[in-house]
Amino acid sequence: MVKSLRGMNDILSEDSDKFQHIIETASRIAKNYGFKFIETPLVEETALFKRSVGESSDIVGKEMYQFVDKGGSDISLRPEGTAGVVRAFIEHKLDKKADREKFFYYGSMFRYERPQKGRLRLFHQFGCESFGESSSFEDVSIILMAKEIFDNLGISTKLKINSLGCDKCFPDYKNELSNFLIDKKEKLCSDCHRRIETNPIRTLDCKVESCKHELINSPKIKDCLCDECDIEFDRVKRLFDEKNIKYEIDSNLVRGLDYYSRTAFEFVSNEIGSQNAVAGGGRYDRLVEYLGGKSTPAVGFALGIERILDLVKLPEKEQNGYYFGTLDENYLEKLYILASKKREVSRVHIEYKTRSLASHITNALKKGYKYCAVLGSDEVANGTIWVKDLEAKFEEHLSQDSF
Repeated sequence: MVKSLRGMNDILSEDSDKFQHIIETASRIAKNYGFKFIETPLVEETALFKRSVGESSDIVGKEMYQFVDKGGSDISLRPEGTAGVVRAFIEHKLDKKADREKFFYYGSMFRYERPQKGRLRLFHQFGCESFGESSSFEDVSIILMAKEIFDNLGISTKLKINSLGCDKCFPDYKNELSNFLIDKKEKLCSDCHRRIETNPIRTLDCKVESCKHELINSPKIKDCLCDECDIEFDRVKRLFDEKNIKYEIDSNLVRGLDYYSRTAFEFVSNEIGSQNAVAGGGRYDRLVEYLGGKSTPAVGFALGIERILDLVKLPEKEQNGYYFGTLDENYLEKLYILASKKREVSRVHIEYKTRSLASHITNALKKGYKYCAVLGSDEVANGTIWVKDLEAKFEEHLSQDSF
Protein backbone atom coordinates (compact mmCIF):
# COMPACT_ATOMS: atom_id res chain seq x y z
CA MET A 1 0.00 0.00 0.00
CA VAL A 2 1.29 3.47 -0.92
CA LYS A 3 1.56 5.77 2.11
CA SER A 4 2.28 9.47 2.59
CA LEU A 5 5.89 10.48 3.18
CA ARG A 6 7.09 10.56 6.77
CA GLY A 7 6.22 13.85 8.42
CA MET A 8 3.81 14.83 5.63
CA ASN A 9 0.30 14.25 6.92
CA ASP A 10 -3.16 14.52 5.42
CA ILE A 11 -5.60 16.98 6.94
CA LEU A 12 -9.15 15.61 7.01
CA SER A 13 -12.22 14.99 9.16
CA GLU A 14 -12.51 17.34 12.16
CA ASP A 15 -8.96 18.65 11.63
CA SER A 16 -9.96 19.96 8.20
CA ASP A 17 -12.86 21.89 9.77
CA LYS A 18 -10.46 23.33 12.37
CA PHE A 19 -7.90 24.16 9.67
CA GLN A 20 -10.48 26.13 7.68
CA HIS A 21 -11.75 27.82 10.83
CA ILE A 22 -8.22 29.00 11.70
CA ILE A 23 -7.61 30.37 8.20
CA GLU A 24 -11.01 32.08 8.02
CA THR A 25 -10.65 33.62 11.49
CA ALA A 26 -7.07 34.83 10.95
CA SER A 27 -7.86 36.18 7.46
CA ARG A 28 -10.90 38.11 8.70
CA ILE A 29 -8.91 39.75 11.50
CA ALA A 30 -5.96 40.55 9.18
CA LYS A 31 -8.32 42.28 6.76
CA ASN A 32 -9.70 44.34 9.66
CA TYR A 33 -6.13 45.56 10.25
CA GLY A 34 -5.77 46.59 6.59
CA PHE A 35 -3.88 43.56 5.26
CA LYS A 36 -4.55 42.07 1.83
CA PHE A 37 -3.89 38.53 0.63
CA ILE A 38 -0.72 37.51 -1.23
CA GLU A 39 0.20 34.11 -2.66
CA THR A 40 3.84 33.26 -3.39
CA PRO A 41 5.32 30.10 -4.99
CA LEU A 42 6.12 27.00 -2.96
CA VAL A 43 9.49 26.85 -4.72
CA GLU A 44 12.08 29.63 -4.81
CA GLU A 45 15.76 29.95 -5.67
CA THR A 46 17.84 28.55 -2.82
CA ALA A 47 19.86 31.78 -2.78
CA LEU A 48 16.79 33.65 -1.52
CA PHE A 49 16.66 31.63 1.69
CA LYS A 50 20.43 31.60 2.18
CA ARG A 51 20.51 35.38 2.01
CA SER A 52 17.39 36.05 4.08
CA VAL A 53 17.13 33.23 6.63
CA GLY A 54 20.92 33.03 6.92
CA GLU A 55 23.44 30.32 6.04
CA SER A 56 24.28 29.95 9.74
CA SER A 57 20.70 28.99 10.59
CA ASP A 58 19.67 25.39 11.20
CA ILE A 59 16.94 25.86 8.59
CA VAL A 60 19.41 26.51 5.78
CA GLY A 61 22.21 24.34 7.16
CA LYS A 62 20.17 21.22 7.94
CA GLU A 63 16.48 21.41 7.14
CA MET A 64 15.81 22.72 3.63
CA TYR A 65 14.41 20.56 0.85
CA GLN A 66 17.03 21.67 -1.66
CA PHE A 67 17.61 20.23 -5.14
CA VAL A 68 18.72 21.03 -8.69
CA ASP A 69 15.90 21.01 -11.22
CA LYS A 70 16.04 19.78 -14.83
CA GLY A 71 17.16 23.21 -15.97
CA GLY A 72 20.13 23.19 -13.60
CA SER A 73 18.69 25.76 -11.18
CA ASP A 74 19.39 25.40 -7.46
CA ILE A 75 15.94 25.61 -5.87
CA SER A 76 14.27 24.84 -2.53
CA LEU A 77 10.82 24.25 -1.15
CA ARG A 78 10.03 27.25 1.02
CA PRO A 79 10.88 26.69 4.71
CA GLU A 80 9.12 29.89 5.83
CA GLY A 81 6.94 32.61 4.31
CA THR A 82 8.59 35.98 4.88
CA ALA A 83 11.44 35.64 2.36
CA GLY A 84 9.07 34.94 -0.55
CA VAL A 85 6.82 37.88 0.37
CA VAL A 86 9.85 40.21 0.53
CA ARG A 87 11.08 38.87 -2.83
CA ALA A 88 7.66 39.61 -4.36
CA PHE A 89 7.64 43.07 -2.72
CA ILE A 90 10.93 43.90 -4.45
CA GLU A 91 10.27 42.13 -7.76
CA HIS A 92 7.01 44.04 -8.28
CA LYS A 93 8.78 47.32 -7.40
CA LEU A 94 6.57 48.00 -4.41
CA ASP A 95 9.67 49.15 -2.52
CA LYS A 96 9.87 52.13 -4.92
CA LYS A 97 6.44 53.41 -3.87
CA ALA A 98 5.89 55.69 -0.91
CA ASP A 99 2.78 53.76 0.18
CA ARG A 100 2.73 51.29 3.03
CA GLU A 101 2.02 47.72 1.94
CA LYS A 102 0.48 45.09 4.22
CA PHE A 103 0.07 41.44 3.20
CA PHE A 104 -1.23 38.26 4.79
CA TYR A 105 -0.63 34.74 3.49
CA TYR A 106 -1.14 31.11 4.39
CA GLY A 107 0.11 27.86 2.96
CA SER A 108 2.52 24.94 3.05
CA MET A 109 6.10 25.15 4.33
CA PHE A 110 8.75 22.42 4.30
CA ARG A 111 11.61 21.54 6.68
CA TYR A 112 13.48 18.27 6.84
CA GLU A 113 13.61 17.56 10.56
CA ARG A 114 12.60 14.77 12.92
CA PRO A 115 8.79 14.67 12.83
CA GLN A 116 7.00 15.09 16.13
CA LYS A 117 3.64 16.36 17.32
CA GLY A 118 3.09 19.88 16.03
CA ARG A 119 6.41 19.86 14.18
CA LEU A 120 6.18 18.18 10.77
CA ARG A 121 8.19 18.18 7.56
CA LEU A 122 5.20 19.54 5.68
CA PHE A 123 3.45 22.11 7.84
CA HIS A 124 1.29 25.18 7.36
CA GLN A 125 1.63 28.76 8.49
CA PHE A 126 -0.51 31.87 8.51
CA GLY A 127 1.53 35.05 8.41
CA CYS A 128 1.39 38.83 8.04
CA GLU A 129 4.04 41.25 6.78
CA SER A 130 3.85 45.06 7.04
CA PHE A 131 6.22 47.20 4.93
CA GLY A 132 7.04 50.90 5.07
CA GLU A 133 6.33 51.75 8.71
CA SER A 134 9.23 52.17 11.14
CA SER A 135 7.18 53.19 14.18
CA SER A 136 7.03 50.81 17.12
CA PHE A 137 3.28 51.48 17.10
CA GLU A 138 3.17 49.10 14.13
CA ASP A 139 5.09 46.48 16.13
CA VAL A 140 2.42 46.69 18.82
CA SER A 141 -0.39 46.51 16.23
CA ILE A 142 1.09 43.35 14.72
CA ILE A 143 1.36 41.73 18.16
CA LEU A 144 -2.17 42.78 19.12
CA MET A 145 -3.47 41.34 15.86
CA ALA A 146 -1.81 37.98 16.60
CA LYS A 147 -3.26 38.05 20.12
CA GLU A 148 -6.72 38.84 18.73
CA ILE A 149 -6.48 35.82 16.44
CA PHE A 150 -5.66 33.52 19.35
CA ASP A 151 -8.38 35.09 21.51
CA ASN A 152 -10.95 34.54 18.75
CA LEU A 153 -9.83 30.92 18.42
CA GLY A 154 -10.23 30.41 22.17
CA ILE A 155 -6.52 29.71 22.73
CA SER A 156 -4.81 30.89 25.91
CA THR A 157 -1.26 32.14 25.25
CA LYS A 158 1.58 33.97 26.96
CA LEU A 159 3.42 36.79 25.18
CA LYS A 160 7.22 37.01 25.35
CA ILE A 161 9.09 40.05 24.00
CA ASN A 162 12.66 41.23 23.57
CA SER A 163 14.65 43.82 21.66
CA LEU A 164 17.48 42.67 19.38
CA GLY A 165 18.94 46.15 18.95
CA CYS A 166 20.09 47.69 15.68
CA ASP A 167 23.22 48.12 13.58
CA LYS A 168 24.56 50.65 16.11
CA CYS A 169 24.30 48.62 19.31
CA PHE A 170 24.19 45.00 18.15
CA PRO A 171 27.90 44.66 17.20
CA ASP A 172 29.03 45.56 20.73
CA TYR A 173 26.65 43.01 22.18
CA LYS A 174 27.81 40.38 19.71
CA ASN A 175 31.44 40.87 20.77
CA GLU A 176 30.54 40.68 24.46
CA LEU A 177 28.51 37.51 23.90
CA SER A 178 31.29 35.92 21.80
CA ASN A 179 33.82 36.41 24.59
CA PHE A 180 31.41 34.84 27.10
CA LEU A 181 30.75 31.85 24.81
CA ILE A 182 34.43 31.16 24.16
CA ASP A 183 34.94 30.70 27.91
CA LYS A 184 31.95 28.31 28.01
CA LYS A 185 32.71 26.48 24.76
CA GLU A 186 33.74 23.14 26.22
CA LYS A 187 30.42 22.85 28.07
CA LEU A 188 28.27 23.57 25.00
CA CYS A 189 26.97 21.20 22.33
CA SER A 190 28.59 20.72 18.92
CA ASP A 191 25.93 22.84 17.21
CA CYS A 192 26.73 25.72 19.56
CA HIS A 193 30.45 25.32 18.71
CA ARG A 194 29.50 25.99 15.10
CA ARG A 195 27.22 28.86 16.06
CA ILE A 196 30.01 30.57 18.01
CA GLU A 197 31.98 30.80 14.76
CA THR A 198 29.10 31.70 12.40
CA ASN A 199 26.52 33.64 14.44
CA PRO A 200 26.97 33.67 18.24
CA ILE A 201 23.49 34.98 19.03
CA ARG A 202 22.01 31.71 17.75
CA THR A 203 23.40 29.91 20.78
CA LEU A 204 20.68 31.65 22.82
CA ASP A 205 18.08 29.75 20.78
CA CYS A 206 19.64 26.33 21.53
CA LYS A 207 17.11 23.74 22.73
CA VAL A 208 19.66 21.50 24.51
CA GLU A 209 18.96 21.69 28.25
CA SER A 210 22.64 21.67 29.29
CA CYS A 211 23.32 24.61 26.96
CA LYS A 212 20.32 26.51 28.31
CA HIS A 213 21.74 26.07 31.80
CA GLU A 214 25.19 27.33 30.82
CA LEU A 215 23.69 30.38 29.08
CA ILE A 216 21.51 31.55 31.97
CA ASN A 217 24.09 34.18 32.96
CA SER A 218 25.05 35.19 29.42
CA PRO A 219 25.25 38.92 28.59
CA LYS A 220 21.82 40.43 27.96
CA ILE A 221 21.23 42.55 24.90
CA LYS A 222 18.95 44.89 26.88
CA ASP A 223 22.08 46.08 28.70
CA CYS A 224 23.70 47.05 25.39
CA LEU A 225 20.83 48.84 23.63
CA CYS A 226 21.55 52.28 22.21
CA ASP A 227 19.37 55.21 23.34
CA GLU A 228 17.10 54.99 20.28
CA CYS A 229 16.47 51.25 20.65
CA ASP A 230 15.94 51.66 24.38
CA ILE A 231 13.33 54.38 23.81
CA GLU A 232 11.49 52.30 21.20
CA PHE A 233 11.43 49.21 23.42
CA ASP A 234 10.17 51.27 26.36
CA ARG A 235 7.35 52.54 24.17
CA VAL A 236 6.36 48.99 23.21
CA LYS A 237 6.23 47.97 26.88
CA ARG A 238 4.36 51.14 27.84
CA LEU A 239 1.69 50.58 25.18
CA PHE A 240 1.13 47.04 26.42
CA ASP A 241 0.92 48.29 30.00
CA GLU A 242 -1.64 50.92 29.03
CA LYS A 243 -3.78 48.28 27.32
CA ASN A 244 -3.36 45.84 30.24
CA ILE A 245 -1.68 43.29 27.97
CA LYS A 246 0.41 40.89 30.03
CA TYR A 247 3.88 40.08 28.72
CA GLU A 248 7.20 38.64 29.80
CA ILE A 249 10.59 40.07 28.83
CA ASP A 250 12.73 37.16 27.66
CA SER A 251 16.33 38.32 27.24
CA ASN A 252 17.25 35.10 25.40
CA LEU A 253 14.47 35.43 22.84
CA VAL A 254 16.30 35.86 19.52
CA ARG A 255 13.96 34.11 17.04
CA GLY A 256 15.40 31.55 14.60
CA LEU A 257 16.21 33.74 11.61
CA ASP A 258 18.99 36.20 10.80
CA TYR A 259 16.87 39.08 9.57
CA TYR A 260 15.30 40.30 12.83
CA SER A 261 16.21 43.57 14.60
CA ARG A 262 14.70 45.52 17.49
CA THR A 263 11.32 44.07 18.52
CA ALA A 264 11.12 40.28 18.63
CA PHE A 265 8.23 38.33 20.13
CA GLU A 266 6.71 34.90 20.63
CA PHE A 267 3.37 33.57 21.76
CA VAL A 268 3.65 30.35 23.74
CA SER A 269 1.08 27.92 25.09
CA ASN A 270 1.52 25.62 28.07
CA GLU A 271 -0.99 23.19 26.57
CA ILE A 272 1.19 21.65 23.84
CA GLY A 273 4.31 20.30 25.55
CA SER A 274 7.94 21.32 25.23
CA GLN A 275 7.66 22.75 21.71
CA ASN A 276 5.34 25.42 23.06
CA ALA A 277 5.81 28.34 20.63
CA VAL A 278 2.65 28.82 18.58
CA ALA A 279 3.58 32.09 16.83
CA GLY A 280 6.47 34.46 16.55
CA GLY A 281 7.84 37.39 14.66
CA GLY A 282 9.37 40.81 14.93
CA ARG A 283 10.91 43.70 13.08
CA TYR A 284 13.26 43.16 10.11
CA ASP A 285 14.18 46.62 8.80
CA ARG A 286 17.28 45.42 6.93
CA LEU A 287 15.90 42.47 4.95
CA VAL A 288 14.46 44.32 1.94
CA GLU A 289 17.80 46.05 1.38
CA TYR A 290 19.71 42.77 1.90
CA LEU A 291 17.70 41.22 -0.93
CA GLY A 292 18.41 44.06 -3.36
CA GLY A 293 15.49 46.39 -2.72
CA LYS A 294 15.25 49.93 -1.45
CA SER A 295 15.79 50.22 2.30
CA THR A 296 12.33 49.62 3.80
CA PRO A 297 11.29 49.11 7.43
CA ALA A 298 9.17 46.00 7.98
CA VAL A 299 7.60 43.91 10.71
CA GLY A 300 5.63 40.67 10.67
CA PHE A 301 4.74 37.36 12.27
CA ALA A 302 3.69 33.80 11.47
CA LEU A 303 1.70 31.23 13.41
CA GLY A 304 1.97 27.46 13.03
CA ILE A 305 -1.39 25.95 12.17
CA GLU A 306 -0.52 22.36 13.16
CA ARG A 307 0.77 23.68 16.49
CA ILE A 308 -2.69 24.93 17.45
CA LEU A 309 -5.05 22.42 15.79
CA ASP A 310 -5.63 20.46 18.98
CA LEU A 311 -6.21 23.67 20.95
CA VAL A 312 -8.97 25.01 18.70
CA LYS A 313 -12.56 24.45 19.74
CA LEU A 314 -14.92 24.72 16.80
CA PRO A 315 -17.99 26.92 17.27
CA GLU A 316 -21.23 25.01 17.50
CA LYS A 317 -22.41 24.27 14.00
CA GLU A 318 -25.45 26.25 12.96
CA GLN A 319 -28.02 24.26 11.05
CA ASN A 320 -28.58 25.71 7.60
CA GLY A 321 -29.44 24.71 4.06
CA TYR A 322 -31.71 22.12 2.52
CA TYR A 323 -31.63 18.34 2.53
CA PHE A 324 -33.52 16.82 -0.44
CA GLY A 325 -34.80 13.24 -0.50
CA THR A 326 -37.39 11.11 -2.25
CA LEU A 327 -39.65 8.23 -1.24
CA ASP A 328 -39.58 6.70 -4.72
CA GLU A 329 -36.58 6.48 -7.06
CA ASN A 330 -38.89 7.24 -10.00
CA TYR A 331 -39.09 10.82 -8.74
CA LEU A 332 -35.33 11.30 -8.33
CA GLU A 333 -34.92 13.21 -11.61
CA LYS A 334 -37.65 15.72 -10.66
CA LEU A 335 -36.11 16.03 -7.18
CA TYR A 336 -32.71 16.68 -8.72
CA ILE A 337 -34.07 19.54 -10.84
CA LEU A 338 -35.75 21.17 -7.82
CA ALA A 339 -32.63 20.76 -5.66
CA SER A 340 -30.33 22.14 -8.35
CA LYS A 341 -32.47 25.28 -8.58
CA LYS A 342 -32.39 25.73 -4.79
CA ARG A 343 -28.58 25.26 -4.81
CA GLU A 344 -28.27 28.57 -6.65
CA VAL A 345 -29.20 30.38 -3.43
CA SER A 346 -28.55 27.93 -0.60
CA ARG A 347 -26.45 25.04 0.69
CA VAL A 348 -28.00 21.80 -0.61
CA HIS A 349 -27.55 18.07 -0.12
CA ILE A 350 -29.28 15.62 -2.49
CA GLU A 351 -29.83 12.11 -1.14
CA TYR A 352 -29.86 9.73 -4.10
CA LYS A 353 -30.93 6.70 -2.07
CA THR A 354 -34.66 6.11 -1.52
CA ARG A 355 -35.46 6.22 2.19
CA SER A 356 -38.50 6.42 4.44
CA LEU A 357 -39.64 9.85 5.59
CA ALA A 358 -38.35 9.23 9.12
CA SER A 359 -34.99 8.08 7.78
CA HIS A 360 -34.66 11.21 5.62
CA ILE A 361 -35.36 13.43 8.63
CA THR A 362 -32.77 11.59 10.75
CA ASN A 363 -30.21 11.86 7.95
CA ALA A 364 -30.86 15.59 7.46
CA LEU A 365 -30.37 16.25 11.18
CA LYS A 366 -27.16 14.21 11.23
CA LYS A 367 -25.72 16.21 8.33
CA GLY A 368 -26.62 19.55 9.94
CA TYR A 369 -29.33 20.82 7.58
CA LYS A 370 -32.12 23.13 8.73
CA TYR A 371 -34.74 22.05 6.21
CA CYS A 372 -35.74 18.59 5.02
CA ALA A 373 -37.52 18.58 1.63
CA VAL A 374 -39.08 15.29 0.48
CA LEU A 375 -40.85 14.27 -2.71
CA GLY A 376 -43.38 11.41 -2.74
CA SER A 377 -46.27 10.31 -4.95
CA ASP A 378 -48.78 12.73 -3.39
CA GLU A 379 -46.40 15.66 -3.87
CA VAL A 380 -45.75 14.75 -7.50
CA ALA A 381 -49.48 14.46 -8.17
CA ASN A 382 -50.21 17.83 -6.52
CA GLY A 383 -47.17 19.71 -7.88
CA THR A 384 -45.87 20.31 -4.34
CA ILE A 385 -42.94 19.35 -2.14
CA TRP A 386 -43.04 18.54 1.59
CA VAL A 387 -40.70 20.76 3.63
CA LYS A 388 -39.98 20.62 7.35
CA ASP A 389 -38.09 23.22 9.37
CA LEU A 390 -36.09 20.89 11.64
CA GLU A 391 -35.34 23.63 14.18
CA ALA A 392 -38.84 25.10 14.50
CA LYS A 393 -40.39 21.65 13.94
CA PHE A 394 -42.83 23.18 11.47
CA GLU A 395 -43.85 21.42 8.25
CA GLU A 396 -45.83 22.43 5.17
CA HIS A 397 -46.40 21.67 1.49
CA LEU A 398 -45.03 24.25 -0.92
CA SER A 399 -45.67 24.68 -4.64
CA GLN A 400 -42.84 23.28 -6.77
CA ASP A 401 -43.12 26.32 -9.06
CA SER A 402 -42.53 28.84 -6.29
CA PHE A 403 -40.09 26.69 -4.27
